[in-house]
Amino acid sequence: MKGQELYARAKRLIPGGVQLLSKRPELFLPDNWPAYYARAKGVEVTDLDGRSYIDMGMMGIGACVLGYADDEVDAAVRQAISHGVAASLNAPEEVELAEALVSLHPWADMARFARSGGEAMAIAVRIARAFSGRDVVAICGYHGWADWYLAANLGDDGALDGHLMPGLPPAGVPAGLRGTALAFHYNRIDELKAIAHQQGRKLAAIVMEPRRGEAPAPGFLEGVRQIADELGAVLIFDEITSGFRMHCGGVHLALGTDPDMAVFAKGLANGYAQSAVIGRAEVMDAAQATFISSTNWTERIGPAAALATLAKFRREAVVDHLNHIGGLVRAGWTAAAERAGLVLTLDGVDCLGGFTLKEDDAPALVSLFVQTMLDEGYLAYNQFKPSLAHTPDHVAAYLEAVERAFITLAEAACKGDARARLRGPVARGGFYRLTR
Repeated sequence: MKGQELYARAKRLIPGGVQLLSKRPELFLPDNWPAYYARAKGVEVTDLDGRSYIDMGMMGIGACVLGYADDEVDAAVRQAISHGVAASLNAPEEVELAEALVSLHPWADMARFARSGGEAMAIAVRIARAFSGRDVVAICGYHGWADWYLAANLGDDGALDGHLMPGLPPAGVPAGLRGTALAFHYNRIDELKAIAHQQGRKLAAIVMEPRRGEAPAPGFLEGVRQIADELGAVLIFDEITSGFRMHCGGVHLALGTDPDMAVFAKGLANGYAQSAVIGRAEVMDAAQATFISSTNWTERIGPAAALATLAKFRREAVVDHLNHIGGLVRAGWTAAAERAGLVLTLDGVDCLGGFTLKEDDAPALVSLFVQTMLDEGYLAYNQFKPSLAHTPDHVAAYLEAVERAFITLAEAACKGDARARLRGPVARGGFYRLTR
């Protein structure tokens, strides 16, 4: 496999092998995952060996919400390129994008831009600290790789284990940041109240995903908002994953609680590098009191792609389609598992769904699922992030393959030989140091 051969080279040249942990082949099927793509269009991905797969898995780790290489978005990017990607003057598209995002979020007044979610989160936290004049941040959920976030694990190396990715080490994070990031769990207002009681007016910000999987308990988000108001802390909603997937804009618009700032990336520009921080004027203006600046934040491609993506979201019922397609898949997983005799539970929501196998040696069974689905012509995993390019016909064909795969898994579970059926090692989850 050319992909695995190239990945072997990458591991000698690139620490960790890849730029994004979530694309590390060992997470899916070690020694057998295609690893690299030659081209992608719609929901089809072609690897370096020329084999094409239907992506019924991660869809660019959730970034390509319209599908790969969307014609309208790509046309806008080509036009932007033809007019010059960068110049000594500013690109007017960034003003248009700021206006578009503010118009979608009536509580917001201003916007700042970056090119990745991690950058945008760091910007948001810097602005919140500049505005409040305080250091401590209460966090709930996964918010990236930066020092301000991983500082939570300086005092307790398991503090972030309940936040999507366990085992994140704080190596390289200055010890002086200990105590500046304190974690609480979703729907546990008591945990946030304890942080608020302990820190009082040392609390600069509360950073959280307004929703990712489970729904907010009655009064939870309202309680978070109240605590922020009482302490004068900045409430930041991380909508990097939920924005433009659960709602046209931020999912908080549907939940009835407004933040002081919100952060977007991923689906904002359908795979192009663009992220945004929006917020209330009095908070956002604190960006002028601290140095936040980068040459590549001023290029033209990201804003042009985002504007085209937003236009399509506004014109078409994208969110409804994502929920419909995702709902079909989740129902199909349940039905196929019942027929095969597998014990399976659903995770997440329709537009960000997954399943967990409640069987002995579940990691080996999930690896076997990935292997079997590759043989069927699918990039598939125990997660599915639908896109506008997915159709009911794609789902129907996929679920027929899932039926066959689940029968194979059920046989392997019964015989206890899932590992023997794999053509390589069992997939590994979470963060770990990659050896060559």
